[in-house]
Amino acid sequence: MLAVNWQTRMAEKTEKLPFQLPAVRSLGEHPCRQPVIVIDSREQTPLLFTRLPFVTETLQTGDYSVRGLEELFAVERKTIGDLVGCCMGDGRRRFEAELHRLRGYCFKRLLIVGPESDILTGKYHSNIRAASVLASLTAFEVRYDCPVVFCATASRAAIQIERWAFYYAREAVETVNDLCRAIDTTKC
Repeated sequence: MLAVNWQTRMAEKTEKLPFQLPAVRSLGEHPCRQPVIVIDSREQTPLLFTRLPFVTETLQTGDYSVRGLEELFAVERKTIGDLVGCCMGDGRRRFEAELHRLRGYCFKRLLIVGPESDILTGKYHSNIRAASVLASLTAFEVRYDCPVVFCATASRAAIQIERWAFYYAREAVETVNDLCRAIDTTKC
């Protein structure tokens, strides 16, 4: 009877919260946990997250991750200006080293904050041609198996990261649940 009351109370709480994950067996007492976004402590102007909790910690690579999944999930964020600086000289070498570290992640994205049209029309402070920036992006995507996504504004970029974090965490929880179910059936 106590378990039923507890489950009923947790279900009521869960209905009120928009982003909830199913419970993992070992987290059975916490079925309404939310994924927590990790912002790299070196991020100078972090995005503002409004739908998921976040913390600031040092990440091995990338600017954003999910707590507990830091070795699997990474988003590298660049503004158009930052991106252009990463397409030539020492900036390119440093950036390619970052992309190389991302190769081992299951979920990785290069998130560009700003419209692609700003690159096409040369709305940035550099002499590098727009075609060279776009060619570099394509080379990065192919060479490092890292999809490139454009979000026109910082608020849209934050929402996109929250979506990725939520759905990636949900898939991880469901995978663990499936593994636990498989273990339970082998004991029978």
